[in-house]
This record gives sequence, structure tokens and C-alpha cells, in this order.
Amino acid sequence: MSQTNVKIGIIGGGLMGREMASAFARWCAMTDVTVRPVLTAVADLNPATLGWFDCIPSCTQRVTDYHELLANPEIDVVYVAVPHNLHEKIYCDVLAAGKDLFAEKPFGIDLPAARRIAAAVKASGRFVRCSSEMPFFPGGQRAFSTAASGKIGRILEVVSGFHHSSDLDATKPANWKRLNATCGEGGVLNDLGMHACHLPLRLGWSPSRVFAQLQRGYPQRPDGKGGSVACDTWDNALVHGWTTIGGEEVPLRLEMKRLMPGATNTWFIEVLGTDGGVRFSTAEPKTLWLFERGKEQWWKRTDLGFSTQFKTVTGGIFEPGFPDVIQQMWAAYLMERAGELGDRFGCATPEEAVASHEVFAAAMESHRTGASVAV
Repeated sequence: MSQTNVKIGIIGGGLMGREMASAFARWCAMTDVTVRPVLTAVADLNPATLGWFDCIPSCTQRVTDYHELLANPEIDVVYVAVPHNLHEKIYCDVLAAGKDLFAEKPFGIDLPAARRIAAAVKASGRFVRCSSEMPFFPGGQRAFSTAASGKIGRILEVVSGFHHSSDLDATKPANWKRLNATCGEGGVLNDLGMHACHLPLRLGWSPSRVFAQLQRGYPQRPDGKGGSVACDTWDNALVHGWTTIGGEEVPLRLEMKRLMPGATNTWFIEVLGTDGGVRFSTAEPKTLWLFERGKEQWWKRTDLGFSTQFKTVTGGIFEPGFPDVIQQMWAAYLMERAGELGDRFGCATPEEAVASHEVFAAAMESHRTGASVAV
């Protein structure tokens, strides 16, 4: 299949910038997409970080000032992965430069910033989506289609969340995600919340009111320089909400935890109905659980294999992983940008990103007041 090249610039060459670059390098595995990302430029303040991109021949521009990247007329799309306090300024600069944008979550440090970014997107007319890769696991796609099918009866409960455990280690040095000034007051809500909100919001299940429980872990961590630094972000969040589905109020729980024993990097969703249900967790990436009810009741286990929505050379008997869903997310972004997504699942929209921030703001107000808060 012939593919049209789309030239990509990356601002922020750290963990996620390198992950995206790796997905582009494996693009030859994609068999049914008509576009091909070509990494052309990267900007990062750290020259040592830029050195990693020397291994990518197409990346001919490596700069410490992102404005130089934005001035490059060859760049079509810019992916930005920087601390949350920098989102608004850099995203708006990308749009002002006439580039399309693939933005990292949470799409601004707080709700006012997210709304200003969304207004800039609308004014610019550029194509913009927000990164949220976990629903691109085959099990996530099946969970979405099952929940949207209307075949599971009256929906009784929805649970969606993302768990980490790395912050259980008190000796782990603090980074920018442990500070309100750079991560935002939402803390873990900003860090992991888009993952928990993406499918419920796409299904139209936005909570109308929430009651939240927020928790901090260690008040201080090593600063990596022999001292310590105060850590003031929220590390765990339970958001108990109500949403309306089919005219009925339904409990919706969102879980975001940096301190979850046993969870390395686990995204999950469960939807229960009177006639059926579905459950998926990346802790078992090939396993989908489907509930059925007749005279008796069953939870049925399905081994999915490599059944991604965009086909690849990978055999169906293998299991998908994080690098694969990153690539699937980029395929969705580029195909939607080209007007060729069709009825396939797309990336998080600016509207969904703002809606997630509305949930986060209500959750923080609920924790402050100890009361249920309207979203």
C-alpha cells in the first residue's frame, strides 16, 4: 500500500518523545494505513537528550529552542510532551505557527488553561487531538464496542481507572510530577486522569456530580542532589460519580493511583449491566471477560491475541503491548487527520480533554468541602 508522508516534529525528547519516535521507526509493520509519519525534527532543552535522536536518519533538525522547530516549513504535525505548566504556552505557539498538534494529556495544567487551549484550537482551525493510548489495546476496543452495543441491558455500574506502584518507594527522587507548580494541583488527576476518563466520556457517560477522596503519599522525597524536596501533589484519587445512561442514574467510579501495591502500569475498565457485562485490564493484555445471563450466569474468558483495529504484520496469536498501542494511537490520529478514520475508534478530542478537567476540578472541590459537587 502506498503511503503519504507526514513530517513530524517532537517538542520534548524524553520518555514519551522517544517512545513516539520508536513507533514511527516500526511503521513498516502497519499494513492498512495510507499515511506514514516521518520524524523530521526534535526540540529539547537538554543537548544530551537530543543525542539519542542521532540514530534516526530522517531527524535532521535537533534544537534546544522549540521556536526553531516551529519555524521549519517542512513540519506538518507537532507532538508535545513537556511538564503540564508548559502546555498552554507551547500548544498555543504550535497552533500560531500553523501546525497541527498532537498534545499530551492533561491538555493544560488546570481547567482554565484547558479551556483557553481549546479556544485557541477552535480559532486556529488546526487538527488537534490529545494523547490517550490505553483504549487502543484490543481488549479496550472490545470493551468499548460491547458497552456501546446496547446488548448488556440496563447498565448498573461503570468503573474505569489507571494504577501505578512506583511511588511506593520512598527513596525515589522527586520529579516535576510531584510538585503542584509543574504538575498542577490535580496531581494524579492530571497525570493519569485522561486514561480513566477517555472511554466513559467517549460513550457519553460524563458524571453530573462527584464525591472525591484524594490522598497524598510521602510529604518529602530525595531531590537527587543529596537533599530533599517537599512533594505537594495528590498521589491517589477515587472519584465516585453519577452519570445518566438510558435515562437512569448510574454509579461511575474513576480510580487514579500512583500508590497501588502490585500494579506496575495497569489500565482497566468494567461495565456491568442487567443482561451482560465486560471487564478488561492491561494486567492481562490478551484476556477479555464477558458476562452473560440466562437461566444461569457466566463470566466467559476470551483470549484475544493481536487483534488491533489497524492491521499489522504481527501474527494474531501474539499479545499486544504498550509500544503497539502507541503505534495504533498514532495511526488513528494520522488517519483521522487525513479524513480516513471511518468508523474506527479515534484519539481523545479537545472537548473530551476539557471535560476531563471539569471532572478533576469538581473532584478537588469535593475533597476540599467533603461534599458532592456538580460537574
